[in-house]
Amino acid sequence: MNSVAPVSLPNLSTALDAWKKLLAERKLSTDLLWIFEENLCFEKKADVPGGVHIGFQTRFSPVPQESIEIAYEHFCESATPIVFYRLGESKGRSVCILLGDAWFNDKKESDDFIKQAKWGISFHPGQKIEIEEVSDMRRWIRRIRRERPLHDVDFCMTLAAVDEIQIHGRVLTAGERYSEAMLGKLRRIFSYSN
Repeated sequence: MNSVAPVSLPNLSTALDAWKKLLAERKLSTDLLWIFEENLCFEKKADVPGGVHIGFQTRFSPVPQESIEIAYEHFCESATPIVFYRLGESKGRSVCILLGDAWFNDKKESDDFIKQAKWGISFHPGQKIEIEEVSDMRRWIRRIRRERPLHDVDFCMTLAAVDEIQIHGRVLTAGERYSEAMLGKLRRIFSYSN
């Protein structure tokens, strides 16, 4: 019978220290910029492999400072692997995303995933490439939202989920999210009638 060794997840500070150490060893920036799903900008470009270019923005969806702590704690509560993922570099900072999903169970060093088996965490330092920060509202509005190839970053947390955790102490179900939206609409309707 195969037994799985228990993992002991470190606190965020310890995990970040290990992440920065790995980045420094690879001569990558240890000045980290954390982004979430709402910050990703996929665009069609024929001259890149796969025809899809990935950029990011923080202008239209700013990231609150406590978001990385909230996302890390949430991922620690699940039994799925956690991945510290570096997309690239922008203005001397490493653009990073925290990911969590069983999708990463089979990722290996040959895929550029460095596993910390004792923690159940993987690090993906990526390549030394510049990633574009999008600041043009038109490009942001025209970004690809559907019908694009599945990417590792599709397993990141949303800022909306971070807000739900802060407000409700957990991520809401789809039905609860729908109810919240309907209540908001009803409140606006009734506020106009008064």
